[in-house]
Amino acid sequence: MLIITAPGQGAQSPGFLNPWLELPGVTELLGTWSELAGCDLIKAGTTADADEVRDTAVAQPLLVAAGLIAAAALDDGDPSRLPADAVAGHSVGELTVGVVAGVLTADDAMRLVGVRGAAMAAATRNEPTGMTAVLGGDPDVVLETMERHGLTPANVNAAGQVVAAGTLAQLTGFAADPPPRARLRPLKVAGAFHTQHMAPAVAALRDAAAAIRPQDPVTTLLSNADGAAVTTGKEWVRRIVAQVAAPVRWDECMRTMATLGVTAIIELPPAGTLISLAKRALPGVELLAVKTPNDINAARDLIAGHLADPTAASHGHLPEWRLVVAPVSGTFRAPAGGASAASEAGGDLGTIIARGDDRPVTAPWPTDILEWLAEDGDPVSEGQPLVRVLPREAS
Repeated sequence: MLIITAPGQGAQSPGFLNPWLELPGVTELLGTWSELAGCDLIKAGTTADADEVRDTAVAQPLLVAAGLIAAAALDDGDPSRLPADAVAGHSVGELTVGVVAGVLTADDAMRLVGVRGAAMAAATRNEPTGMTAVLGGDPDVVLETMERHGLTPANVNAAGQVVAAGTLAQLTGFAADPPPRARLRPLKVAGAFHTQHMAPAVAALRDAAAAIRPQDPVTTLLSNADGAAVTTGKEWVRRIVAQVAAPVRWDECMRTMATLGVTAIIELPPAGTLISLAKRALPGVELLAVKTPNDINAARDLIAGHLADPTAASHGHLPEWRLVVAPVSGTFRAPAGGASAASEAGGDLGTIIARGDDRPVTAPWPTDILEWLAEDGDPVSEGQPLVRVLPREAS
């Protein structure tokens, strides 16, 4: 089970794109994408200094472009055909993996990220805001202390790693009254991303997104909102627009990865951040950070060795195995007849009990059960994977 990931803002560093420009066609491609994103990506990725690449309006298009360049290099020119069993992006990295999953074209992604970065940069100028990483401490006490100071847990990256966001005054008060046994590390960012302070950027991105025609994902596509698998392009677009002003739950994404049985993770450039989180949260999983073109062959080997769905590279076909997800949040009840009953056409795959309303879980085709991902009585969220199945027509 191979998962492709893409990092978010903060992963970039001066000059990190230099080795990628040595690949044929990359300079020309960046020229086209620079026009779409309204940003000189070649300068940003090669000669710009640390302050310039920290600018939100520059950093976000640069990150998406870098990820798409690497994805294209891994599959001989087309980032939308990079083979994977599932994909997940952190914050702006969701736009990168949206292309890998076939929801967006690369050009659409660059148009959207140009709007996203510029709108979020503009929102940071409304009021002085910032972010502070909170490392360690009791998770409940950390969240209680943040709430007391009016801060938002903007990024919940893993157990013991939360990012607090809010006004500079709120962060100053938090620094003077930190949670016990927690270390605070102020982040060099322009504002309180993924909080209510980014509300003006949501409207701008929603308007831009209305002009695109998303396709349904052909690869399991995890959402930052809750780690759930998103099954339609329309829902994915709705989520990435809202995510600008909502917390990133990367911890939930990694929990879903574990549920899916991930055996290998590749992080697209500028790689390293998400791999570091996976080392602690997903022990035993083989990890690779793609930092330069020198890592391409190793990444291809990892794909060949861990890809569970050999058809994942072809966006002309649906994957052989499918995920059936929860239609609503509630309590999962397994089918009374077990797997054999669930294998019949329109068979019962269980029920979600939600506030007294029973919602059946079914597959639209005859299917064989490959793996149950939820057990009877488990609380589940809307979009959470429940069962992995193999349609009989694909067997």
